[in-house]
Amino acid sequence: MRVMVKAVLVSSMLQWVPFAAQAQSAADRFRPAAARILGTSLQSSTAYDQLGELCDQVGNRISGSERLDQAIAWAVKTMKADGLQNVHTEKILVPHWKRGVERAWTLAPQRHELSILGLGMSVPTPKGGITADVVVVGSFDELDRLGEAGVKDRIVLYDVPFAGYGQTVGYRVAGASRAARYGAVASLVRSVGSLSFDTPHTGTLAYDEKLPKIPSVAVTIENSAMMRRMAQRGERIQLHLEIENEFITDQPSANVVGEIVGSDRPQEVVLMGGHLDSWDVGQGAQDDGVGCLITLGAAKAILDAGLRPKRTIRVVFFTNEENGDKGGKGYRDAHKAELGNFVAALESDSGNGPVKGFTLDFHGEGRNKAVITTPEEKARAEKGLALLKSLAPLLEPLDAAKMELGGSGTDVGPTVAEGVPGLGVGHDTTHYWEIHHTKADTFDKVIKLDMQKNIAAVGILAYALAEMEGSLR
Repeated sequence: MRVMVKAVLVSSMLQWVPFAAQAQSAADRFRPAAARILGTSLQSSTAYDQLGELCDQVGNRISGSERLDQAIAWAVKTMKADGLQNVHTEKILVPHWKRGVERAWTLAPQRHELSILGLGMSVPTPKGGITADVVVVGSFDELDRLGEAGVKDRIVLYDVPFAGYGQTVGYRVAGASRAARYGAVASLVRSVGSLSFDTPHTGTLAYDEKLPKIPSVAVTIENSAMMRRMAQRGERIQLHLEIENEFITDQPSANVVGEIVGSDRPQEVVLMGGHLDSWDVGQGAQDDGVGCLITLGAAKAILDAGLRPKRTIRVVFFTNEENGDKGGKGYRDAHKAELGNFVAALESDSGNGPVKGFTLDFHGEGRNKAVITTPEEKARAEKGLALLKSLAPLLEPLDAAKMELGGSGTDVGPTVAEGVPGLGVGHDTTHYWEIHHTKADTFDKVIKLDMQKNIAAVGILAYALAEMEGSLR
């Protein structure tokens, strides 16, 4: 029955493509190729099977680990098997942070074991751990109002409900140093996610080098809410915390690169990829094994469709996105001389939810990516969006035609900041934040048909950008 339903779906989609958006001449030119890419994507399970292999045979892949080394070797073999050319690695030094024993429990108002995960790059507690009272805050403003008198020698808990990743993640990244400024001995952060089921969400922090470095861990939504209730009742919360995380000397790692060499203008490049490293819990399936395999699968779908675009399509599996961004920065540095020939840099790094469209980024690092500040930027954005929207009819059968200004991704951000137009893949993230950076990020949650359709959407757009006469530049 499933085979029959899938066959009907493929057939209906392929029939729709030639008749959609007749007025769009740019789309008209690429409609036959788009139909072929769509067909090869929907009828292939290769990328899905490869992701299962990566997750089950390698597993999670934190920077500097033997598992990441295994994943890099696996990626080289897999790119070659899929028919990419010039497959190679580009060496990068990455930080290696290793998780040790982690435990915490309240002593007052009663003993209660907490589910925790140390934040990436956190320093350990002193031997024997830390025992201190907990002060609960709901914002940095509330922390500042308490000041040293309310924070010194205490453990600060940031109980901040999830209001979107961008709005909430700052408490995980900067919370430890902000608390240390007032003399806190450790910090806790409510898991940055929409759901927890008593499963904490980890992620990296960033210390202010001018302030003391204090241990910091993520607690579950349930435990954070419990301590908030205790505080609201006026109860004393005393907590014992022990973590034994350690830093190891920077380790060699690599970005993995493969290409479809352009037939006419091979020096011009459409870059696309995801990051191969992951956190050291779960399997790194949604973050970001699937992003890597979606972009590789898109390249394979183009090849399987018998197509070879005029420009080069380059697939990069970046290293060290999670706790250092060394892969993206290293790639920019290694290729700076040729970035003027790049026509786009696309990244998939928000799970396997259905792609709803793409976001155009002309800023990259350090700016609000949707803000236009000058007439020149406005003109560039309008032209870029007009070009993308001219291709949107090709993606309507996949409900992936929404084009707007926005971000691209952490890995391609440094390249975008050098003037290369960036593209973010607009996945539906409804369920992504439920498992993000947790033990629950496992392959079983990847829906095969969604992945096949996402491969088609990325493949169609990448091919059109690599084949068309004009470009986003």
